[in-house]
Amino acid sequence: MTKNKIDVIIVGAGPSGVAAGITLARANKKVLIVERGSFAGAKNVFGGAIYVEPTKEIFPNFLEEAPIERFNTEHKYTLLTENEATTVSYKTKNTKQNSCTVIRSKFDKWCIEEAQKAGAYFAPNTVVKELIVENKQVVGIKTDMENYYADIIIIADGVNSLLAKQLKLRKDIDPKHVALAVKEVIKLDPKVIESRFNLTEKNGCVYEFIGYPMDKQLGLGFLYTNKDSIAIGLGIGLNDLKNQAINVNDVLEKLKQHPLVEPLIKDGELLEYSAHLIPEGGYNNMPKLYTNGAMIVGDAAMLVNNVHWEGTNLAFKSGKLAAQTAIEALEKQDFSEKMLSNYQKKLENSYVIKDLKTYKDVLHNIDSRTSSFFGYYPKKIAEFFDIFTSVNEKPKKQEFRKYIYSWFKDRNISELISDVTTIIKSVIGVLK
Repeated sequence: MTKNKIDVIIVGAGPSGVAAGITLARANKKVLIVERGSFAGAKNVFGGAIYVEPTKEIFPNFLEEAPIERFNTEHKYTLLTENEATTVSYKTKNTKQNSCTVIRSKFDKWCIEEAQKAGAYFAPNTVVKELIVENKQVVGIKTDMENYYADIIIIADGVNSLLAKQLKLRKDIDPKHVALAVKEVIKLDPKVIESRFNLTEKNGCVYEFIGYPMDKQLGLGFLYTNKDSIAIGLGIGLNDLKNQAINVNDVLEKLKQHPLVEPLIKDGELLEYSAHLIPEGGYNNMPKLYTNGAMIVGDAAMLVNNVHWEGTNLAFKSGKLAAQTAIEALEKQDFSEKMLSNYQKKLENSYVIKDLKTYKDVLHNIDSRTSSFFGYYPKKIAEFFDIFTSVNEKPKKQEFRKYIYSWFKDRNISELISDVTTIIKSVIGVLK
């Protein structure tokens, strides 16, 4: 028997890796989760929310036992110009638990402890240098300490997956398929948060920002409420950052100084700053997800739905499905590419691939008209409400006529046609 040989090794202790690990451990398989950070969650970054139902599928007890911050009962979708904000707000009754905010350093630590209770082994501070491949079969990992061997390796090492690249399952990621997200966590008294956001003790609010100061880039901003802190940040495509020579931190400062945002974080104390790459390639740019002896999950597999801001739930699902495939392979003692292709089939039959396929062209379509959708239209919507809410000596009919004519004055016909075509193409792509 090979030294240090177990059933499955998982590289990465993020949501996809832990979901795979706990699923395997519950099936009485010998599984090792290795993590380069000093603890699970040490290097993991996200906006701030997880979805209840997908999380319960992996951790049925998490609502009662996990470190949860607040339940998100109100979502605000806000179009920003430099000085205005137009918001559509959706609020649900307090008893509905659809999503909640968590702090990854706390939540991921709880998740790995649950996996360990189920029987998984965990090795933090372990850097995987490369995969061990013998006779075109992945058979183990080479770490900075020693080599470990397994029948199957599940690759959950994040968006810039060097291990997937080693196996030639993916090429270097094009900058246009990745966004750089930055986030600050700002400490505030819980009562201040509840007063400013009109919340009760356990409930939370989510803001999603479109437009200024990302009005010339493909980018979005966000704000989440925790128990005693605010998470605020934004993500911008690497291609825009590179081509426009933008410092993403300068953009975040402008967002924090916006007349809508500044009062929400006023007098707060900066606790944490973090940055993270987010895969935006979606369905069209997924790598091959399996090979002899290995499968790819989570961000490493480009499994992020950027239209709906979903990543953690897709990671949980992909980890679980990879683990189920591994269990079947272990029972048959078949670790071939053909056997592990069942993972791809399981994903395709789930909402994960179906949703990614639905939105596969949306960001690509919008990218070609960024200045229109993130700059011009937020300004025109704000202009409409300025007229609608103002009273002066000018007749409303005259004001609205000028407003309608301004659309054709500001934009030539070809630009308007291009914008409408982009919307139609996106809608048709989603519905077909």
